Order: sequence, then C-alpha cells, then structure tokens
Amino acid sequence: MKIPDHVNARWMATLVDAQLIRAETQLHSVFHRQETAEKTRAGGRYVLLQGPSDLVNAWQRWLLVNNEIRTRGLVARHKA
Repeated sequence: MKIPDHVNARWMATLVDAQLIRAETQLHSVFHRQETAEKTRAGGRYVLLQGPSDLVNAWQRWLLVNNEIRTRGLVARHKA
C-alpha cells in the first residue's frame, strides 16, 4: 500500500477498514524500528519528542492513522 508523505483526514476517509488497518500496521512498523534504534542510541536520555525529526514524523503519521482506527472502533494487532 502506498502511504502518502502527508497523512490527513481526507486520505484516511478514502480507505476502507481493512486498508486502514494495513496502513496502520505499516506505519507502526516504521515507527517501532526508528524508536528502537533511537532508544538504543540514547539509552536513558530517550525522549520521543526530542528525537530526530524522522522519528517524530514517523510517530505523528502512525498516531493519526491509529486515532482513526480507534474512532472507527477497529483494533490493530502488532507482532510482539
């Protein structure tokens, strides 16, 4: 699935539930990889919103889609 650089409500409104869940899963994976790398690098000094812009952008994109999933009453499952 192609996810735009700028996730917004208009784009999310075009997705059916299954597509939205797929997008959320992809975005969560990207965010999780970047967050894990930053936590390894920063250790105890890790603060999400003070991290690199790529990390903060990945979090923000994932959060927007995750909030839409919750609004629709859906549940996304991530691999542990």
